[in-house]
Amino acid sequence: MSNAIEMKKQIVEEIKEKFSKAQSAVIVDYRGLNVEEVTELRKRMREAGIDYKVYKNTMTRMAAQETGFEALLGDLTGPNAIAFSYADPVTPAKILNDFAKDHKKLELKSGVVEGKYCNLDEIKAIAEIPSREVLLAKLLGSIKSPVSNLAYLLQAIADKQSGAEA
Repeated sequence: MSNAIEMKKQIVEEIKEKFSKAQSAVIVDYRGLNVEEVTELRKRMREAGIDYKVYKNTMTRMAAQETGFEALLGDLTGPNAIAFSYADPVTPAKILNDFAKDHKKLELKSGVVEGKYCNLDEIKAIAEIPSREVLLAKLLGSIKSPVSNLAYLLQAIADKQSGAEA
């Protein structure tokens, strides 16, 4: 009996550690996915550096209450999996949302992103945000555009002046 309790305590500690390190945690209901689909999802998560685990709700509740993730308590019903991201807070929502588009049985529930509780609609909105690389490329493009236009203008003026002198 005490061995089982000790194992449960270790699992709660593991979940608490994941919550405390996570930039984001997204909860999904995975009911109805077959083994191949779950394997594919786990592979995508692993490739992105995201922990995707299934824990008992009672243990997750205990860990959530002790780590500031109590906002998730109302969504911990039924079979759930949690995607923990330690680097990019948007990636789990993106991967899960994209996967759910192709696999209708996967249902996003909610999550916590950078300490803020997000309901289903907010998680879906976060999933639609372009990646950091895309946003940086757009920013650089918008910075580069006026400089490029100025360079073309100066070159046109120089060409016109050199043509007038000839």
